[in-house]
Amino acid sequence: MSTQSKKTSTLKKANKKLKHLLIVYRTESEASQKVALELTTFLKEQSLTVFSHPKQAIAKGIKRATTSDLDKCDLVVVLGGDGTYLEAVRILKGRSIPILGVNMGSLGFLTQVKLEELYDTVKYTLDGKMEMRPRTLLSLSVQRKGKTLKQMTALNDIVVERGPWSHLLHLGLFDDKQVICEIKADGVIAASPTGSTAYNLAAGGPILHPEVDALVVTPICPHALTNRPIVFPAQMDLIIRLLTPKKQAILTVDGQHGLEIEYGDEIVIRKSRHLHYVLRRPTHNYFNLLKEKLKFGERA
Repeated sequence: MSTQSKKTSTLKKANKKLKHLLIVYRTESEASQKVALELTTFLKEQSLTVFSHPKQAIAKGIKRATTSDLDKCDLVVVLGGDGTYLEAVRILKGRSIPILGVNMGSLGFLTQVKLEELYDTVKYTLDGKMEMRPRTLLSLSVQRKGKTLKQMTALNDIVVERGPWSHLLHLGLFDDKQVICEIKADGVIAASPTGSTAYNLAAGGPILHPEVDALVVTPICPHALTNRPIVFPAQMDLIIRLLTPKKQAILTVDGQHGLEIEYGDEIVIRKSRHLHYVLRRPTHNYFNLLKEKLKFGERA
């Protein structure tokens, strides 16, 4: 298969008529709320129906999205930083609704559209000229004594760490009950390609291109230098288990506090059957983003 045909088969053009939109803004930012109101006014002038985040109020008369409203949304516009973007992903709960991220935060790795480009980009989107780029979601389930304690979805990463306790964690990493390795460390990160440039990168893990079908597991401050990051095929089910009795760990999903993990719990991580879609212009170059945000490839 040629490079061009591979690209055509993995990219989906967002060219359908948009009717229902959801706006999610950075709650603690008055500037974000102001832009949300101005954008809502603009979109309503285009005869579009606009919903707000279920726990946010844009203005009087703008309905907070219900489950049925989310089901019919065609697009989500995020006004904020990467944390706001991840919040939007959480409320979609696996729905394959594309997200347009507008950077009103600091780093803006997920929210790439600059504020001054907002209306030009929205018009470009409404004209069906944007591309939907697929991103892998990670599915997580916590098993305790044979029962499913919790199920979640992650776009960036799943982290098991020691939290406020001073002890190192003794963790086992398994594939279908077979031992891959044991890790003594402050914790471990399982990151998607999208999340590889977040905590994973800070902990010494590799950068994965966001459309690679893989995930990476990276120890956090390992006791032994032989514990190194490992890249796995996305189709492989991974299990993380706390091996030390009378010890606890903290599970965090996409930077949101999850729950305490006990001895014997199994954290099962696999590729979600759902895909997440980000909106990009056809000319978008991921490596330019790395240069802009991370100074990738620049000489010291």
